[in-house]
Amino acid sequence: MIKFNPAFYIIFLGILVICCDKGQKKDPDNLMIVEGSIQGLRKGTLYLQKLQDTLLINMDSTLVNGISDFKFRIPIETPEIFYLYLEKEDGDSLNDRILFFGEKGTIQIKTLLKTFESSAKITGSKNQELLQEYQSFNRKFNDENLDLMKEFYQAQIDDKPKIIDSLQKKIDNLLKRRYLYTINFATQNADENLAPYLALTQVYDANLSLLDSIAIKMTKEVRNSKYGNEFLNFIEKRRALEN
Repeated sequence: MIKFNPAFYIIFLGILVICCDKGQKKDPDNLMIVEGSIQGLRKGTLYLQKLQDTLLINMDSTLVNGISDFKFRIPIETPEIFYLYLEKEDGDSLNDRILFFGEKGTIQIKTLLKTFESSAKITGSKNQELLQEYQSFNRKFNDENLDLMKEFYQAQIDDKPKIIDSLQKKIDNLLKRRYLYTINFATQNADENLAPYLALTQVYDANLSLLDSIAIKMTKEVRNSKYGNEFLNFIEKRRALEN
């Protein structure tokens, strides 16, 4: 009769657990997962893209054929802007690219085929939430500016100098308000990577002292990020040119 050896059994279990752990691949800490669905999509190719040296490059792609769900998994060092591009087989490329702020963790994007860009619901990113908040206010500024520009051009057609001067002042004041709002928004959220991104894309030509007010507030983590580094380098280059 073979005698049961408890010590051997414990050792065997330990080896088994180690082997199982090695067999299970754990997600790296810097992984970004982009998943979601496109209601109404039956066939097409989805691309995950980002800007590199002013050019859009494909980071990954997936073929959609019958199932509208998708998932991408890519490593990411710091939060930055990505694009979800849909290449359909209808020859229409309009409104088929969704801009979003990507970061480590899981980003969910759900949208509709017919209104791919405008219907997108994006969750899972703090920077994305802030970007959407900023875009909401910015649309109001843009709508107001469009109305003023229509009145301005009509006044030029009607040759009404006083109205032209009045509208020009309103347009200039609106632009100042937009700049101050953007700088204030970036300053208040200087612990997020959205701050240097807005500075670089929305108010890059603002007074250096205003840009410095954003840079001073940025946390160490943001300063060392992709957009943080680019923003600080941009400020130094501008300072060198203006001195």
